[in-house]
Amino acid sequence: MSAPALTVWFDGACPLCAAEIALMRRLDARGAIDFVDVASPDAACPIDRAELLSRFHAQEAGGPIVSGAAAFAAMWRAIPLLRPLGLVAKVPPALWLLEPAYRLFLRARPAIVSALRAPLSRLRDEGDRRAAG
Repeated sequence: MSAPALTVWFDGACPLCAAEIALMRRLDARGAIDFVDVASPDAACPIDRAELLSRFHAQEAGGPIVSGAAAFAAMWRAIPLLRPLGLVAKVPPALWLLEPAYRLFLRARPAIVSALRAPLSRLRDEGDRRAAG
């Protein structure tokens, strides 16, 4: 099997993050993305674990590790259905708009998770079952 086109590090202990990754796994039919749950103690962390948990990170094969909106854009580009969005998001003016929106989301994330804990857990569990095969 060839190396993944993209590695994504995510906070699997966050129900919102885990539910989103479950959706991305379903959309990644080609298996182009290696999803790494940084909340797992045995996860390989190329940078500080706390930094990986604080923001979404990704690395395209041979490229630098990026975070925030740039990491989402990289993930979208790796999924054929979302690739057009990822290409638009790669353009600097789009990233300049998306990054502040991502920072706002980070501040709101605890409240969102609290409000949506039960439905997000069901989505995450369904995604985990599908990923396990």
